[in-house]
Amino acid sequence: MTTPEPIRVLLADDQTLVRAAFAMLVESARDMEVVGQAGNGLEAVEGARAARADVVVMDIRMPEMDGIEATRRIAADDDLAGVRILVLTTYDDDEHVVAALRAGASGFLVKDTRPAELLDAIRTVAAGDSLLSPGPTARLIARVLRLPDRPPVSAAPATGRLSCLSEREREVLTLVARGLNNTEAGEALGLSPLTAKTHVSRIMGKLGARDRAQLVIAAYESGLVAPGTEQ
Repeated sequence: MTTPEPIRVLLADDQTLVRAAFAMLVESARDMEVVGQAGNGLEAVEGARAARADVVVMDIRMPEMDGIEATRRIAADDDLAGVRILVLTTYDDDEHVVAALRAGASGFLVKDTRPAELLDAIRTVAAGDSLLSPGPTARLIARVLRLPDRPPVSAAPATGRLSCLSEREREVLTLVARGLNNTEAGEALGLSPLTAKTHVSRIMGKLGARDRAQLVIAAYESGLVAPGTEQ
């Protein structure tokens, strides 16, 4: 039986000690290897190209170029289409996290997360999934949309960006925005998990979304799901 290739991880953080600690943790996992480190966003973009990383663990606040712009550049580069980005943040970074998810990050973790959770998160995004546990990302976006300087969400979700979706697809998108996985969404709508997954894939294609995180943002910003209904 062929041994699978280890997950290639690039670490981007402007604090040398933080990078060193994360590097030791990643290297302790048999299915991962550190292929590069970056001290700012520009180095992260260059490192992702040079090292052919599978996952970039990205800090948001870095000098020269922040993690949001670095995420945007990596996500927009067709040559880096397979690179997934896991954002590290602090509890007071809500609006920045939403910006990073919109830019193309596949998920986020707070910096004081347990070591095993970080390794599991890397595995999750490396497999092509978003790090969206039921509810947290939706609640985060809802909090940001409640901020006083945010424009109000649309009152007509069937128009504009979501007009390309069928009624069923809007139903599926609503459940995704509330944190349900494919199996749970399928059960709620009387569909098989495979059918629900197919709907999600079609929605992503129609909306040009990189992953489920961007679907959640689209649902809230369009008004399909309103802040306060994310349970």
